Amino acid sequence: MPQTRSRALHTLRRTAIASLFLPLTLIAVMPQAVAADAKPAVKAAEPEAKAAADKPNKAFDTWADRFAEDWVRANPQLATSTQYFAGAQQDALDRQLTPMTREQRRKMIELAKSGVARLDAFLAGPLGEEQRTSASVMRWSLANTVASEPFEDYSFVFNQFSGVQVGLVNFMTNTHPLRRASDLTGYMARLEQVGPRIDEALVRAREAAAKGLIPPRFILERAQYQVDLFLKPEAGQNVLVTTLDQRLAKLADVPEPVRAKAVSGAARIVEEKIRPAYQRVQAFMAEIHPRTTDRAGIDRLPGGLAAYQQALKTYTSTSLTAEQIHEIGLREVARIEGEMDRHLRSLGYTEGSIEERMKKLDASFQPKVAAGEDPRPAILEKYVAMVADAERRSKAIFNLTPRAPVEVRREPPLTEPSAAAHYSLPAPDGSRPGIFWVPMRGPSFDMVRMRSLSYHEAVPGHHFQLAIQQERSDLPKFRAQRIFGGGSAHSEGWALYAERLAVEQGWYEGDVPGLLGALGSELFRARRLVVDTGLHTKGWTRQQAIDYGIGAQEVERYVAWPGQACAYMVGMLRILELRDQARKELGDKFSLPAFHDVVLKNGSVPLDVLGEIVQRWVAQQKKA
Repeated sequence: MPQTRSRALHTLRRTAIASLFLPLTLIAVMPQAVAADAKPAVKAAEPEAKAAADKPNKAFDTWADRFAEDWVRANPQLATSTQYFAGAQQDALDRQLTPMTREQRRKMIELAKSGVARLDAFLAGPLGEEQRTSASVMRWSLANTVASEPFEDYSFVFNQFSGVQVGLVNFMTNTHPLRRASDLTGYMARLEQVGPRIDEALVRAREAAAKGLIPPRFILERAQYQVDLFLKPEAGQNVLVTTLDQRLAKLADVPEPVRAKAVSGAARIVEEKIRPAYQRVQAFMAEIHPRTTDRAGIDRLPGGLAAYQQALKTYTSTSLTAEQIHEIGLREVARIEGEMDRHLRSLGYTEGSIEERMKKLDASFQPKVAAGEDPRPAILEKYVAMVADAERRSKAIFNLTPRAPVEVRREPPLTEPSAAAHYSLPAPDGSRPGIFWVPMRGPSFDMVRMRSLSYHEAVPGHHFQLAIQQERSDLPKFRAQRIFGGGSAHSEGWALYAERLAVEQGWYEGDVPGLLGALGSELFRARRLVVDTGLHTKGWTRQQAIDYGIGAQEVERYVAWPGQACAYMVGMLRILELRDQARKELGDKFSLPAFHDVVLKNGSVPLDVLGEIVQRWVAQQKKA
């Protein structure tokens, strides 16, 4: 998710295709796997030819910078989240919400196609090493935009995770900047556009429904709940109004009369324009509800298997089939459960399945509070302490660390019922820190996994990875801001690698329950491979997935977001493999902090490009 790495912006950046690379670890398990779109192997170049091929091309830099600007300019919400421009141009974009029309989609596809054609020409000629990496990342992302376009309607436009009905609210309340009085103009202008954007999304949803592309009943009902919740309060108490009031109260250059007028105006817009649009969505959902069923997988839809294979290519940046990923998941589940069994027995938990014993362990760590007392503030403080401890420990194994701070916050009420923990990026101008968002629904809490979750979402996981990339002044701006990224396999693979790293480095010494929590988190990612592919290609029901050991909200996430859950384990396996290869080749010259530098400083790249980067680094270290 990835922007905040909140789901809304993750959706904006969800533009990537299958890479040319297939992880060697996975090939060993699935020997018949073949990389998609693979190019013929290039013979080793003669020194003179290689020197010419590595010669920087100034024309590429000029074109790439302009193309990236055109791409961001066409998506004002992306421009806001990245604060890509400055001055009047940025202010103008901060007053617009990205259209959701078919025309907008066609415009972006045509722009992507033109970019791919130009990049192919550049890649066929001389480019510097860094330029070639940039060109490969851009091409991967743009080509996937084109390849994924036929399947856009397979993701229900009003799903409960990244649907427009919550995405726009999250964007307005968290991402739209309110740093000074002048930002209020942009907020009010955008508020006027929320209703029209909702109606544009409604047109798309109706077109999709006419083709039989509707969600399962349980997904629709989660989204219905969100719409009902949004409409429940009067306009003056709507979240778009109350958060505006709260944020303006913190601005010294907004006098009370201006604040009161803005809040009153926002309530009027919500009442007259936004609530009616949500009511139209409410009516549409009620209209299609009788047509829904409890069948979960995307394969229930016409052309659904093709849509799922494209989703797997997008999120794993490999050409692994659903069957291959399913088998990898089964293998990893067996391995991790064996390790967990040993540790559980050491604590005296000998009876029952791994899941049953872990529930007993977690129950023993539930907060003990007096009747009526809320344990959440204390839990949040524990998360804060864990992140601070991880920052201290990370100094020994990382050279690069972010300048931006990271905070831990509770997930907002609108999205907490269905949210998973996630991370959102700092604002590039420093007005917002990195944020580790924690849903705390209760009444029970996942206590033994708190440390691994902190390492994944904050330090040294997503915060290190994404904030460092954003702060890199020596990368092209479009790479630093992840305008064209490497898909989920790199970012989520790194975050899961961060969890594994904490285990390897002994951070759980003396804390067997915490270690079991970490192993349980890794088991959860392995089970995801089995469940995601089971749901979408093997006819698994929602209940089957739950019975396999995945919580209901998570299962529903996989149904609404096919393929994304497979990115974590596939990405981690590749990063571990690259590290092991580098250590084997370099011997005493291998440095773990230096390896981390290489993975982090190049930002979000497809896994095949990451492999090339690490191989170049290994060659350079050998020469040194």
